[in-house]
Amino acid sequence: MPYAHITGWGMSVPEPVLTNDDLAKIVDTNDAWIRERTGIRERRIARATDFPSTLGTSAALKALSVANLKPTDLDLIICSTSTPEHLFPATACLIQDQLGATKAGAFDLLAACTGFIYAINMAAQSIRSGAIKNALVIGTETLSRFVNWEDRNTCILFGDGAGAFVLQASEKPGGILSAVMHSDGSGGDLLTLPAGGSRHPATEATIREGQHYIYMDGREVFRFATKVMVQSTEEALKAAGLTKDDLKVIIPHQANFRIIDAAARGLKLPIDRFVINVERYGNTSTASIPIATVEAVEKGRLQAGDKVVFVGFGAGLTWGALVAEWMGPLPSPRKVNMGRYRLWGRVRSILHRIERFLEGLIWGRRA
Repeated sequence: MPYAHITGWGMSVPEPVLTNDDLAKIVDTNDAWIRERTGIRERRIARATDFPSTLGTSAALKALSVANLKPTDLDLIICSTSTPEHLFPATACLIQDQLGATKAGAFDLLAACTGFIYAINMAAQSIRSGAIKNALVIGTETLSRFVNWEDRNTCILFGDGAGAFVLQASEKPGGILSAVMHSDGSGGDLLTLPAGGSRHPATEATIREGQHYIYMDGREVFRFATKVMVQSTEEALKAAGLTKDDLKVIIPHQANFRIIDAAARGLKLPIDRFVINVERYGNTSTASIPIATVEAVEKGRLQAGDKVVFVGFGAGLTWGALVAEWMGPLPSPRKVNMGRYRLWGRVRSILHRIERFLEGLIWGRRA
């Protein structure tokens, strides 16, 4: 049975920065009020040309470059997102096309902010079963497009961005050691986007009533999150046969500093054992854990051989944790030119569209 290792990582965030002072010009709030309640100082906001697929593709290319893996070597792409570009096609398929990953199956995974943990576990299980060798897991969001900018309780929280991991099979022990996933649909109304699905399709009434904006019962979500962050971390560590003392860092979902601080107290761990960057990005949902991981690696906080816990919670309600032994890129005989593959992905996509157009003309005449 092969082991599933994280061998590549990358992130992509939009350029525009929205600070707390900027928000104070839009809604009745101020920098001190936001920082005291959330720990957030600023967040990134998608431009008109930024989409989950474009941000996800950019993060994916960086992760593939670190792993030194060609897009054509990918067997599977899982895109975890709370803000897919369409109900269908899957955002994962749009990313697959932009990458030129011609051999990869692709699908979206919808588990809100916990989705990236779910997706890593799904990819790792596929690798350990022997079904695939190389997987790409992406968390990508444009939450700013579902925020009510007149609601100061939610508009201060969310930001946009993407992060990606490459997972590969290896005979070397380590990699993903354990994972736990949980859900409780009885709390589904605590954090929700009421309209836009098949139950409440978009109508003049749903738009007028603001049902296409994020709704959150902040107090209940806070209470839920602080409890499950501790429980799932301890459960995942037990499943891996490790203790808290074995961990180098914990990388939590970046929703709110107060939630992370409460989890640290519940685990009886110093806050400096946690990787925290919520002050600069806000809550980027499925992208928050990979973005925080990339920055932890860049700052030397996570190195080969270190044990790490990823833990998150989100709408659904969902929550989970995953324990991994960090390794890094597998040995490779030569460096992959990712720029060339990005160009080839675009050319291939255009050629396939032309091919389908010509086939349509031919079969249309025959019909």
